[in-house]
Amino acid sequence: MLGVMRALATRIEAGGTVPAAELAGILDFLKIFADKCHHGKEEDILFPALEAAGMPREGGPIGVMLHEHALGRGRIRDMDAALAGSAGPRSFVAPALDYIELLTQHIAKENNVLFPMAERLLGTPALTAMHEAFERLEEERIGPGRHEAFHRLLDDLAAEYLPG
Repeated sequence: MLGVMRALATRIEAGGTVPAAELAGILDFLKIFADKCHHGKEEDILFPALEAAGMPREGGPIGVMLHEHALGRGRIRDMDAALAGSAGPRSFVAPALDYIELLTQHIAKENNVLFPMAERLLGTPALTAMHEAFERLEEERIGPGRHEAFHRLLDDLAAEYLPG
């Protein structure tokens, strides 16, 4: 989705158009799939397990991730306000690019720092068991079939806006 957003921002900056419904679909994906679902799994399940295993909430990876989740929510609000305002889609570009940069770095921190630390602290069996709790949270937060619908949206947007 970040690649799609970058392609759309480039198109808008160049004076091209993007249907408002597609931008709204992206925001829906970010609010529900990325934030409520993915960040919810971390905030409600993974981070408490890490804290219980001795990782401090403040001054370490958990604190950084929580801070970045809050920053991401702010960027999403900014994109939402840009689409709702009268300035037009060009006002969507700056917060979208900020969000892309933030999330690109955030994902790298998850993959290179947080998740390896979780594997060491919690172990594979605990993380495997956590998967069931993740699935329940996803179904409760976004409902059945919504995950697949978001993947279809992403596939459709990628086919339209990303090269090859």
